[in-house]
Amino acid sequence: MEKTFREQVIGTWKLLEYTRTNTAGERYYPLGKDATGFLMYTQDGYMSAQLMAQERPEYTLEGLHNGTLEEMARSAHGYHAYSGKYEVDEENQTLYHHMEVSLIPNRLGKMQDRKIVMDGTKITITSNATSSYIVWERAPDHSKNSL
Repeated sequence: MEKTFREQVIGTWKLLEYTRTNTAGERYYPLGKDATGFLMYTQDGYMSAQLMAQERPEYTLEGLHNGTLEEMARSAHGYHAYSGKYEVDEENQTLYHHMEVSLIPNRLGKMQDRKIVMDGTKITITSNATSSYIVWERAPDHSKNSL
């Protein structure tokens, strides 16, 4: 029996490419060509997206919130993250992300579309809400790992 669109996207995806298009129509890499990240869709209807630039400088002091304002701003500039519920439009192969937690405060409480193109173990995501073009590959299954 063939899987539904929802069943196909559930799981964890590893970032392969993240680009955006500027006003001149040119593609660029907002977090660098070597950006890394994960996108997760859970069975119970939640999602999380985490993308980051490589080689972000460490804080000079140890601790979660002990960076200077400049260090924290530089760190946030190289990071993009949000999570919340998602809805599925099977017919149009589109997901709707509800941003309940976000690094960008003005996205809180917003919903954005994510058009998904499936290609084997890869998905490509575009959106009417942003100029992003994001390619992900299914991450390896680590559910059987134990200590």
